[in-house]
Amino acid sequence: MEILTNIVNLFLHIDDQLAYIINLLGPLTYVVLFGVVFAETGLVITPFLPGDSLLFAAGALSGLGYLNIAVLYLSLLAAAILGDSLNYWIGNKIGPRVFARENSRVFKKEYLEKTREFYEKHGGKTIILARFIPIIRTFAPFVAGVGKMNYKSFLIYNVTGAFLWVTSFVFAGYFFGGLPFMQKNFHYAVVIIVFISLIPVVYEFVKHRYGHKLSRKQLLHANYSEVKKTVKKSTTEK
Repeated sequence: MEILTNIVNLFLHIDDQLAYIINLLGPLTYVVLFGVVFAETGLVITPFLPGDSLLFAAGALSGLGYLNIAVLYLSLLAAAILGDSLNYWIGNKIGPRVFARENSRVFKKEYLEKTREFYEKHGGKTIILARFIPIIRTFAPFVAGVGKMNYKSFLIYNVTGAFLWVTSFVFAGYFFGGLPFMQKNFHYAVVIIVFISLIPVVYEFVKHRYGHKLSRKQLLHANYSEVKKTVKKSTTEK
């Protein structure tokens, strides 16, 4: 009962809690946010970290006056670009060895096959479009590295996608947090922001837990040679 009371109190006074956390961490708040976005885009072992929702929530907190929008925007943009670049080089260097291993909880071949199919359909633009799709966003640069996509081409897609993704979500949140109603009702505004931030997380969990699973035949395409062939073909023809 005491735990439930503490949770309720946290939500009732969440604006004070967030202000306290930001005041406690100071500039390190930006480092933490940078780290989460960098890991979500740069490491295939962390695809479930918040992406879209984090950008929106951070932008909204800037609109409410908790964070500096310029510092936030530039740091998150850098995190998104550097994260994808790291992921590309990880795939480029260790891809073949990873594909030789059996499926695991962290490295699921189902994710790789869904990403490969996305490349087959959209070509090199996958790097841009994937920014707006959880899970695919994390695996797209890795698969580009595995498939030996030309790095200059990858970098152009990477920067373009990062700019569109970070700009749209951060400033959507910023203008939301800057609305007169939000400014006059900090208490309710931050509760709404947290609620909105949780929606994608819950959706992805439900989708992953109860969604459509790929067939064994489809999963057979999740191998090094097929991925390399698909990336090479999709980026030269489209």
